[in-house]
Amino acid sequence: MKSKKSGWKARQWSGPLVDGMERAPSRAMLHAVGFEQEDFSKPQVGIASTWSQVTPCNSHIDELAREAAAGANEAGGKAVIFNTITISDGISMGSEGMKYSLVSREVIADSIETVVGCQGFDALVALGGCDKNMPGCVIAMLRLNRPAVFVYGGTILPGCLGKKDLDIVSVFEAVGQRAKGSITDEQLGEIEKCAIPGPGSCGGMYTANTMACAIEAMGLSLPNSSAMAAVSPNKKLDAREAGKAAMALALKGICPRDILTRKAMENAIVVITALGGSTNAVLHFLAIAWAAGVKLEIEDIQKIGQRVPVLADLKPSGKFVMAELVRIGGLVPLMKRLLDRGLLHGECMTVTGKTLAENLKYVGDYPSGQEVIRPFSDPIKKTGHLVILRGNLAPGGAVAKISGKEGERFEGRAKVYGAEEEAMKAILAGKIEKGDVVVIRYEGPRGGPGMREMLAPTSAIMGQGLGKDVALITDGRFSGGTHGFVVGHITPEAYDGGPLALVKNGDRIVIDAKTRKMQLDISGAEMKKRAKAWKKPKPKYTKGVLAKFAHSVADASHGAVTDEGLSL
Repeated sequence: MKSKKSGWKARQWSGPLVDGMERAPSRAMLHAVGFEQEDFSKPQVGIASTWSQVTPCNSHIDELAREAAAGANEAGGKAVIFNTITISDGISMGSEGMKYSLVSREVIADSIETVVGCQGFDALVALGGCDKNMPGCVIAMLRLNRPAVFVYGGTILPGCLGKKDLDIVSVFEAVGQRAKGSITDEQLGEIEKCAIPGPGSCGGMYTANTMACAIEAMGLSLPNSSAMAAVSPNKKLDAREAGKAAMALALKGICPRDILTRKAMENAIVVITALGGSTNAVLHFLAIAWAAGVKLEIEDIQKIGQRVPVLADLKPSGKFVMAELVRIGGLVPLMKRLLDRGLLHGECMTVTGKTLAENLKYVGDYPSGQEVIRPFSDPIKKTGHLVILRGNLAPGGAVAKISGKEGERFEGRAKVYGAEEEAMKAILAGKIEKGDVVVIRYEGPRGGPGMREMLAPTSAIMGQGLGKDVALITDGRFSGGTHGFVVGHITPEAYDGGPLALVKNGDRIVIDAKTRKMQLDISGAEMKKRAKAWKKPKPKYTKGVLAKFAHSVADASHGAVTDEGLSL
C-alpha cells in the first residue's frame, strides 16, 4: 500500500457532517439507525447495493452487501448500506421496457452519487450484478472520486438439459428454432425451465461478465472478483475483503481517478479483446472515460484491440460458459499472460494499493489441457473482434463484433423496419431470406429512446439457421449474447436524420470489416434527394425519465452519456 496522500484526512467528508455541537441533530438521526457514540469518530463507508428480486443477476446482492459492510466494520470503519435500482435486460429484452435499460445506467450513477454526496461517506463499496449496474457504479465512483471498490455479484452456473449446458441465449435461440419448426412447444418449455438455475449474471462472455472483467482490469475491483460464481463462498469472501480494502484506501487517500488512468483504460480494452467481450463495452468505456476525465475516442478501442488476439473460447461465439473460466483459475492467469507478453501496463495502481504487476507477481498459469483460453500460438482470432466502421451509412461511427466465424464482408439487399418489434414479426414469419440485410432504425439513444438491445431478433435469426447468411444493422445496441454478422451503434442515428433514416427496401448495402466501411450503394445525389424529403418523427415520449434521457443524451460514439454538455 502506497504511503498516505499528503494532507489527506480519512474522515474529510463525514467529519463536517457529524463533528461538533452544531451537528447534534445529524448524530441524533444516526443514533436511530444504529450508530453508537464511538461510530461517529470512524470513517463512514457507504455500501451501495443493487439488490432486487427483479432479476437473478441481483437477487443475492443483499447478502454480499452485508458481507462488505462486515468487512468495512472489521477494518475500523462504520458501514452504512443503501440501495439503488436495477432492471433486467433479459426479462425486458424485445419489449418496450428495454428502452429503460441504458437509462438505468445513468439513474444508478446519479443515485449513488446523490446518496454518497448527501450523506458524507468517506469511502464506497458498490456492488453490481446485471449489465448496466456495473458501469453505473463505476461512473458514480469516478464522479465522486472518493476511495471506492467495486464488487461484481458473480456469474450464474449453467443450466443443463440432458448433457447440454444452457443459458439465457439458449432460450432466445430456441424461440427461433420453434418458429422454424425444428423444435416443439414441449422442447421449448423444457429449455425455458432449465436455462436459469439460480442467482448470478448471464453465463457467457456477455455484457455483465465483460464489464466485470473490464473493471478488474481497470484496477477498480479485487483480483479475480470478476471470475467467481455468484453462489460461491469465494464471492462472499470477495465482498468482505472489498469492505476492508475500501477502508484501507480511505486511510491512504487512494481514489478512483488515481487508478482509472488512460493506461488503465488501455488495460481494460486489451483484456476485453482477449476475452472476445461484448460490443456494449465500447459504449461503457467511452462513458467511464468521460467520467474519469480520460481522453478516449471510439477508434482508440479498435486500435488498441488490434494488437491483441482473441484467446477465450467463450459464448456467445465460442463453446464455454464463464463458470468454466472460473473453474480453471479465473481471469488473473490470462492477465498474467498478457502482462508477460507486454500487452498490459503493469505499473497501474489498483484498489489493493499495489500495482497490477505486483498483484500478478505470484499468479500461476492455467492447468494443462484446458481449452477455454487458447495460447498465443493458436488464437481464436489473430486480431481484435471489435471493429469500428464508418462510411456513408455511419459517418459518425458504428460498432461491429467480428469473431471471424461469420466472415469479414457482407453484401446484401436491405429490408427496412422502423422498430425492433416490426423486424421480429418478419423474422418469425419467415420473411427474412439469405442475402438480406435487416435494417432496424429509430432505436438509437434519442430515437428509441434508450437504444434497445437487439438480442431477440439476432437470436431468432441464429435459431432459424441464417446466422451466416443474413446481416443485421441498427442504431440500437446488441446484447453481449448476440452473435452473427451484426453492426450497431450507427451514428448519427436515424432520429437525428442520419443516413440510416434514408435506406429503402431493396437498397444494396456493403459491410466490409477489413476496410472498416459500411456503404449504402446509392449516389450522393440520391442521398441528398432522400434527405431533403425526410421528416423527423415526433418524439415518442414527452414526459418522464425517457423524455429526459432523450433530451440530454449524447450520441453512441460519445458513450450515450447524459452530462456531455457540462464541464468536468
